[in-house]
Amino acid sequence: MKNAKLRIKNAAGVLFLLSTFNAQLSAFAQGSLTPPGAPAPTMKSLDQIEPRTPISSAPFTITQRGSYYLTTNVTVSSGSGISIVANNVTLDLSGFTISSTDPANSGQGVATSFARTNIAIYNGHISGGVTNQAGTYGGSGFGSGIDAGSSYNVRVSGVSVSGCLLNGINLSGDSSVVQSCVVDTVGGNGINAHSVSDSTAFNCGGYGVEASVANNCDGESTSGSGSGVYAVSASNCRGNNLNGDGVDANAALNCNGVSSSGGAGINAGTAENCNGSSYSGYGVYATSAQNCYGSTSVSGSGVYATSAINCYGLCYGNGDGLDATAAQNCWGTSYGSGAGVSANTVNNCTGNSNTGTGLYAGRTAIGCDGESTSGTGLYVYTGVAVGSFGHSSTGLGLQAYVANGCYGQNGSGTSEVIAFKYNMP
Repeated sequence: MKNAKLRIKNAAGVLFLLSTFNAQLSAFAQGSLTPPGAPAPTMKSLDQIEPRTPISSAPFTITQRGSYYLTTNVTVSSGSGISIVANNVTLDLSGFTISSTDPANSGQGVATSFARTNIAIYNGHISGGVTNQAGTYGGSGFGSGIDAGSSYNVRVSGVSVSGCLLNGINLSGDSSVVQSCVVDTVGGNGINAHSVSDSTAFNCGGYGVEASVANNCDGESTSGSGSGVYAVSASNCRGNNLNGDGVDANAALNCNGVSSSGGAGINAGTAENCNGSSYSGYGVYATSAQNCYGSTSVSGSGVYATSAINCYGLCYGNGDGLDATAAQNCWGTSYGSGAGVSANTVNNCTGNSNTGTGLYAGRTAIGCDGESTSGTGLYVYTGVAVGSFGHSSTGLGLQAYVANGCYGQNGSGTSEVIAFKYNMP
């Protein structure tokens, strides 16, 4: 009887739990599981994110603001390829080429009209058939690759231009930028913009690269009226000119310049850590030169500066190795009749010359060494030589108005010093 009551009690408890569970299931019911319709995309399309207008033929004129892209290679037989007559335009060349076969060179690859603003052009090529024949540029194609005239807030990146009669990339307006571009064989300036970086312009009839700020650029000019790189500030640049200056800048830092004629390899207000060479001009020509190397083949000076510090100048002809108003911690060599080092005041310098003066000082030479094969080893014109040494194989060892703590020697080992006042070491 007791067991029967227990079974009845347990059965009642199970019924209570089942009823509670069913109630909870009813409370959390989700309704119908049938989908309301076919699955649909939830992502936005590219046109919704960035509405763009395709360009599949040329000539083409952009009259409205917005984003445009090239869908194929295009060619024109005259005039410009793409003309931009609106502000706030982005043009993606999409890796394609805009070409011209125009014998009159009457247009540009991409041109803006008047003073447009907020223009971006990138990622493609502009090509013509102009070539350089012994300094004369001619052939069919565009007049210029990209010509933005006086437009401002213009950016060009990742574009190559070749075979144009006039300019490669010309952004003459303020706040213009050229990045990672290449220009080859144009009759005028290669690249002209306010800021140019990581770009190359080769075989240009005018300036290779012309900018207010040029960084990591390489420019070559074939004309005496242009420079390989011409900038207010040039850093980490290389300039080459067949007829003029290699690099011409107000401030040149870590630059390399070559002139194949009478121009300067480096022509700068301040030149630091630069290397310049010239055929018959100055290797480095600067108001202030520091840690520079300059060489010249025929005449001129390897380094010519108002102030030269830690510089080395070399002349293979009859010019001076290093010529300065003030020279400190410098070295100069002349293989001809010039002076190894020539300066008004010279401090801790060494000069060598073949037939000229090893080291020439207008007024003061302190802690210096001058050597010559047949000329005077060290010569102070009207001043004082202090703690210096002069040696000549066949000429005079040292000459100064006053020599203090100095020593002069000729090839035979004889002490040779000419001085109004001479104090031995």
